[in-house]
Amino acid sequence: MKLCEITSPAQLKGLSDAELETLAGEIRETIIRTVSRNGGHLASNLGVVELTLALHRALECPRDKLIFDVGHQCYPHKLLTGRYRDFGTLRQLDGLCGFPRMDESEYDAFGAGHASTAISAALGMARARDLLGQDYQVVAVVGDGALTGGMCHEALNDAGSSNASLMVVVNDNGMSISRNVGALSGQLNRLRLSRGWLDMKSAVSDALRNKPAVYARFQRIKNTLRNILVRDKYFSSLGFHYFGPIDGHDLKGMERIFRKLRSYPGPVVVHVVTRKGAGSQEAELHPELYHGVPPRGCPASGRSFGPAAADAVSRLARQDERVCVVTAAMTDGTGFSSFAKSFPQRTFDVGIAEEHAVTMAAGMAAAGMRPFAAIYDTFLQRSVDQIMEDVCLQNLPVCFLMDRAGLVGEDGATHHGVFGGALLRPIPNLTVLCPRTVKQLEEMILWAYHHHGPVAIRYGKAQEPDLPEPQISFTPGQWETLRPGKDAALIACATLAGEALRAAELLAERGVQAAVIHASSLKPLDENCLRGLADTPFFVLDEGPVACGLCSAVTEFCALNGQKAPAGMLGLPDLFIPHGERHALLRRYGLDAEAVTRQVTEALKK
Repeated sequence: MKLCEITSPAQLKGLSDAELETLAGEIRETIIRTVSRNGGHLASNLGVVELTLALHRALECPRDKLIFDVGHQCYPHKLLTGRYRDFGTLRQLDGLCGFPRMDESEYDAFGAGHASTAISAALGMARARDLLGQDYQVVAVVGDGALTGGMCHEALNDAGSSNASLMVVVNDNGMSISRNVGALSGQLNRLRLSRGWLDMKSAVSDALRNKPAVYARFQRIKNTLRNILVRDKYFSSLGFHYFGPIDGHDLKGMERIFRKLRSYPGPVVVHVVTRKGAGSQEAELHPELYHGVPPRGCPASGRSFGPAAADAVSRLARQDERVCVVTAAMTDGTGFSSFAKSFPQRTFDVGIAEEHAVTMAAGMAAAGMRPFAAIYDTFLQRSVDQIMEDVCLQNLPVCFLMDRAGLVGEDGATHHGVFGGALLRPIPNLTVLCPRTVKQLEEMILWAYHHHGPVAIRYGKAQEPDLPEPQISFTPGQWETLRPGKDAALIACATLAGEALRAAELLAERGVQAAVIHASSLKPLDENCLRGLADTPFFVLDEGPVACGLCSAVTEFCALNGQKAPAGMLGLPDLFIPHGERHALLRRYGLDAEAVTRQVTEALKK
């Protein structure tokens, strides 16, 4: 049976070993072909092909619930659950999402995109099943990278004492996005080296099956032997029955174990060892480079903000031994791998544990260090309580470098960095900055270094091409005028400065001279600039929600100071924005230059 003929995982159950091997090859070819065109997560998906096939052959989905942690390994699952025909639309506007989505398919039991959530969701489903008197299996597939997140351990602690029947499959490939770190990664390495236990157990079991008395005795002592050979203390100590490690590319072996455990009473952990990028030589050799692949023909952009931030912090680190960097499993993603090479003793990758990262940085600041916490905008929102209570309440000099602010495109709703400004703006003591160029980012980092309080700097992936360099030195609360104009004004935040300038050019063709003002600081606002616009119709552009972001901040200022409100607030609606190419999303939600021009023209006619 060919992959194009698979419309339900039930069709997998009658396939021969040869057909399954051929199907696995087709899945890998389809993923490589599609990701090379559309972009997406490559290495993580290639590594779980056999695992996904084994799970679907052993389970009865969608009746059984299969939950993927993070979700960047769900492409084989999508191909096997009736989405082959639409797979070419992966990560495209109105196409298939690159992560599990409950509203996309009944086979996606729970949505994902951020890490360390699957075990909690699985336990919730298992408890709901038991309370409602239902009968199905719940399986959480959790990468060893996700296990560096504290939420996993909160869930494991609860699940192990619950006696709820659920299965946690630990997909162990030694990677998250960067190489895994921490004590748990070392424990998994030790378990991985104990593969000899499974081989020995299998051989002895086969030899003794015809000798019932001896076999029964072996069954009684095998747990003691396992603890000696496998040395699993962690999962067993939490109340889980541990099975493994097993070969994550041995489809039949995994299927056999999953079938046996499908009705196992109580919580179990199945430790599966896979190779990230399996089936692609380049992806296997360099899994960190092939974790996320950009789409073919991706348009050239300006200089990347992440590496520029790392260079700026490196310059400070050479002058001041107190400067250090904290990341959460994203040293490469945030551009700080160069800093890590130059200052390995002052780089702290804590794994997928943003809450811990923030409070640890607060502790370092309280003890006299000057920490820079480099974390994506979308992931930093996981630690709002720690930012508020541990950093800002105590007014500690932690600088948050928030990469990927704004619409990030094809990764979609879970990854758009659109809420950072709205979440952080109300917090006392916190300064929130928004650079539009690399030069301005460098100035902001230098200012934050000298500032005796918390600072958040939000920036996109790369500088917009052809933006003019700042003509004035950066000062919080002093915005810059990029273009003069007497008929109207466009106040744009960071990533939208380029669209505002293009809109001003289009408006000029219609006889409207519009000023363009870059709001380089969300907090504080430039109150003098806003007072100077009291007699000018002005429009606020923000690549974030209208509620609570720059649009809201400016409107609040006007209301409190008896000033006329903005003539237009152009931001994102009260929606989770879907996946799609960034400029297509700007166009859909009225934030590209053409849409801004239309809205300004219509408003000025009233």
